[in-house]
Amino acid sequence: MGVLSGIRVIEIAGIGPAPFCGMLLADMGADVVLVERNAAKPGDPLELGPRAIFNRGKRSVALDLKDPGAVEAVLKLVAGADALIEGMRPGVMERLGLGPEVCLARNPRLVFGRMTGWGQSGPLAEAAGHDINYVALSGALWYSGSGAEPPFAPPTLVGDLGGGALYLALGVLAGVLGARATGRGQVVDAAIVDGSANLMNLLLAIHAGGMMPFERGRGLLDGPHWYGSYRCADGGCVTVGALEPQFSRLLFEKLGLAADPDFTRPYDPRTWSRCRERLAALFASEPRDHWVALLEGSDACFAPVLTPAEAAAHPHLRVRGVYAERDGVLQAAPAPRFLGAPATEPGPVPGRGEHGRELLAGAGVSAVEIDRLLGRV
Repeated sequence: MGVLSGIRVIEIAGIGPAPFCGMLLADMGADVVLVERNAAKPGDPLELGPRAIFNRGKRSVALDLKDPGAVEAVLKLVAGADALIEGMRPGVMERLGLGPEVCLARNPRLVFGRMTGWGQSGPLAEAAGHDINYVALSGALWYSGSGAEPPFAPPTLVGDLGGGALYLALGVLAGVLGARATGRGQVVDAAIVDGSANLMNLLLAIHAGGMMPFERGRGLLDGPHWYGSYRCADGGCVTVGALEPQFSRLLFEKLGLAADPDFTRPYDPRTWSRCRERLAALFASEPRDHWVALLEGSDACFAPVLTPAEAAAHPHLRVRGVYAERDGVLQAAPAPRFLGAPATEPGPVPGRGEHGRELLAGAGVSAVEIDRLLGRV
């Protein structure tokens, strides 16, 4: 049970942001029906089986969508669904016979969520690409790094998941609300270039205010010494983000630098380079745990850089239950939380086709046809 209990979503299996969107919806209680291939691709490195965290909490039916009977079975599932999500290139669903026009004819209240990198239209719509390409073109990659090296964002986080899965989930839920109010479904064109560009609006506001020039390493959030990461004596790293003056003042007091004239002018760009060099030397003089003991939990805006395994063991994240192991796989708990409701436990990762018979029978597919579709005749 969860806040989305009673909402059913059909997910056409794919890779990346669409499956992650399905996980988000399942985590919040939606009944997500995963339509998978009837057999894994041989040698596919993304065939993760029980380690596919993004499939947790879903129910699986495995079908060969080249079979017209399988397509008809999916349409019967669609007839009883609130939404469908897919992450194919533009035109693929239409060629399968499962495009928006066909699905909405079966279920006029359906929200048809489409997840692509470039979008359903435009000169690049048919081109291949991945997360790094989409965020490069959208401008979202620009501020990654200091400028000394080519920019490189955390893999998948800015584009596939931030600009993709989250915007698809938001669009689908908004569409479902609209359909419940009007009785009419619609198509959601969620493109990673659109979503990742939209994520830039806070930075673009700061840019418009003159504090984030289109030059890496010179802006308010990528130039100052009091906002960045530093390597420690043991090879670990720490971060400081003391943006406001009261926080930077406390940071420098704790580091013994408050009386230094350069450190009394935190917003003077002329001091940033030499102050960064001095902070780098200071943090490099002691191991990470030394700085954790000195700064963590204060208003100096500090945190160590942790691996996911270290994060799972950190007292704050452990108390909140941010990470857990299920079936031997480390994974993050569902988010966000809803106060007054019990914490949602992530569901298991289904086996391929594990729920096929019950799902197809519930959609009105005959027992004889189910046996044929599932390869039991």
